[in-house]
Formats: sequence, structure tokens, C-alpha cells
Amino acid sequence: MTLSTLDWTLIRSFLAVVEHKSLSAAARALGLTQPTIGRHVDALEDALGVKLFTRSVHGLKLSDAALDLVPHAQAMAATAAALQRTATGEAADERGTVRITASDVIGAEVLPAIIAKLRAKHPSIAVELVLTNRTENLLQREADVAVRMVRPTQQNLVARKIGDVPALLYAHKAYVKRRGLPKAIADLAQHDIIGYDAQPPIITGLNELGVAVTRDSFSLRTDNDLAQLALLRAGAGIGGMQRQLAARERNLVPVLHNAIKLPLEMWLVMHEDLRTVRRVRLTYDALAEGLSAYVKS
Repeated sequence: MTLSTLDWTLIRSFLAVVEHKSLSAAARALGLTQPTIGRHVDALEDALGVKLFTRSVHGLKLSDAALDLVPHAQAMAATAAALQRTATGEAADERGTVRITASDVIGAEVLPAIIAKLRAKHPSIAVELVLTNRTENLLQREADVAVRMVRPTQQNLVARKIGDVPALLYAHKAYVKRRGLPKAIADLAQHDIIGYDAQPPIITGLNELGVAVTRDSFSLRTDNDLAQLALLRAGAGIGGMQRQLAARERNLVPVLHNAIKLPLEMWLVMHEDLRTVRRVRLTYDALAEGLSAYVKS
């Protein structure tokens, strides 16, 4: 076999082993036998002239050559999927499932109303909503559409910046009545601050803004953003909230807004091969409209 006659079946088996970390798990995923997957991997190694995996007590480990090949193999998988959609007419069909991923806060506080409006207009579109602060890999089809709070860096993605969503400090009126408000950043040390238990990127971001904090600076610690919002709304302490969300809250008071602001960007992202899939495009457009209204609120 030469590169010009490389069989897609071998690439598919290779990607399955990469994803599932073993020949047996890849075989189950593809409905094949383990020896068949093994032969596919051997044939691909022979065709490419490189070693793709090394075996250890912990399973299969990707070689450097395999790591370099993964993005290209994923692009082939995306093309094959697009080819199948076009051939079956799926691309033009509004009916089907769209998987959306978003951060905990956006997924729970912002998207439900947008999705309800989408479903009312397009009831044949089923929606899977995945709430996670982990960046899902759209190239591996972990989701169809993603709402991200950082600029996307992967290739082959359609990305639209929705706008800026700054996070600022607030306190409930009940907390302010009980403890008062800090007049300067240094005064925060005398207050109950809602923060993170084990999220150093957030702490690093605050330090870069000139706010010297550590884990010990937080009297109330949780890495769940929704729990932080609940604590803030309950009057437990001072915490961060997106400005647009806080605008909906009658009982929240701004805290040190002139001194502390964590800048966030909102991006709407999908794989470029899904632009022609009607149900995904309709969902993407509905999200773009709803999120744009949220950013401007």
C-alpha cells in the first residue's frame, strides 16, 4: 500500500485507538474484533513507515509521529462525515440532535431561555446541553456548537466573537448591611470573599490585574461557579459575577468596580464542516442572536 492508496478504514481504526486508548476498546467502539484493529494499525504503520504506538503496562502510548498525525486524521474524519451527510441528505434536514457545550454559568443562567425559544420555533431539533468549564474538542466531535469564554485557537473552526462579558465583584444588600463595603482593595482582607479552592488560572488572572490573592484569601471556597453564585445571592460574602447577570439582580451592590474587573470574551464556535448542516446552522444562528442580546443587556 502507498500513501496515494491509503485506506480510510485504517485511519478510522487509528483514531479509535487514539480515542479509546486500547485495541480492545477501539474494536468495541467500531464493532470490529481486536485482531482486526491490530492489523489495521500494523498496515497503517507499514504504509507510513513510522511507529504509531508503543505498548506499556498502562496500555498504548502514542509516538511523536502519531501525535503529529492526529489532527490530519481528524480532518479526514470530519470530511468523511460531511460526505456521508451530503450523500444521505442529512445536511438539508432540520430534524436531528445538536450538542451544545458551555461553561456552567452560561449553560445554566443564559442558554435555557435561548434554547426554549429555539425549540419553540424548531421543535424537530433536539438539544443536548453539556455544562463544563473544560474546553470541549469540536474537532473530535465532543460537541457541535460551543460557547467559549476564551478565544478559540484550533484550526478548521468557525468562530464568532459575540462580545465582552466582564466579571466584577458584588455583594448582596444583606451582607452590606451586616459587614459594610470595602473602600479599597486592601480592605477585602477584612471581608468574607467567595472564591476558588483549586483553580489557579483564575487566581493568576487576578494577580495580573494587581489583585494579590491566594487560595487562603477566600473565606468561602468552591470550584463550582454555580455554587459561588448561590453563595453570593444568599448574602454569604463578596463574589464575582458577570456584569450582564448582575444587572438582573435587584439585591446586588457593586464592589470596587473601578479597581477590579476580570475581562472575559464570549465566542460562539462550531466546526467548519457543520456550516451546511441545517439543524446546526439554525442552532448556531439562534445562539448568536440570543447571546448578542445578553452581551448588550
